[in-house]
Amino acid sequence: MSYLLDKKIKRKKTSNIIFGVFVLLFIFYFRSPIFRGLSYASHIIFRPVLVLGNGIKNSTSNFFGSLSFKSSLIKENENLKTQINESQADRANYATVLDENVKLKEILGRKKENINFILSAILAKPNRSVYDTLIIDAGENQGVVLNKKVFALGDVPIGYVAEVYLNSSKVILYSSPGEQTEVVVSGKDAFMEAVGRGGGNFEMILPRDFVLENGSEVVLPGMTSYVLGVVKTIISDPRDSYQKALLVSPVNIQQLKFVEVEK
Repeated sequence: MSYLLDKKIKRKKTSNIIFGVFVLLFIFYFRSPIFRGLSYASHIIFRPVLVLGNGIKNSTSNFFGSLSFKSSLIKENENLKTQINESQADRANYATVLDENVKLKEILGRKKENINFILSAILAKPNRSVYDTLIIDAGENQGVVLNKKVFALGDVPIGYVAEVYLNSSKVILYSSPGEQTEVVVSGKDAFMEAVGRGGGNFEMILPRDFVLENGSEVVLPGMTSYVLGVVKTIISDPRDSYQKALLVSPVNIQQLKFVEVEK
């Protein structure tokens, strides 16, 4: 019995070996279709995974690309704004320099030949200084002397130096309220007194029979006639023994940038 069982087992092993060899030969001979089938099956199984991976990769790439593009646009926009601001600043500066150049030429063009003066910029006008006073950027170091006349536009007297510091001075305007200035009515050689009313305005008290017309000029006494003010209104009352003339300065103080101080 034992002999028969061993023989049967040996026969089974031999059959398995032969079947295995047959299967290997079959696979080797028909390898292309089988591998294509396996490849196809693998493609079906792994395709969703590959598609998902590529989608995530593309989405990530697009996201970071979008961030980079937006950052580039923001930076470019800031650069353009900076260039625009610089251009506007240059244009404003050019306009300012051009305006100052025109005003300086006007001053020099109207300057009398016998006047020597110190050109000075206005640091503070009546709206930023004591009423009807100026602060200018020339002082003792620039040769400014106390009580010297101050002109606008080269030949219009507007005040005098009241205080002198090292590099600045205080100018009191002739139109300062209560300020009294001796003047001459042009064409009449009549000496009068003009009293400041503030804001470039003056008044004069005249005899009732003194004839003075609107537009008449009032000048400072001296060899050269410097116009202090122009008559705009005459106020009179038959019951009064006097009349009042209202005058205005030929220049607008608020529009001035420079003044000239007499040496």
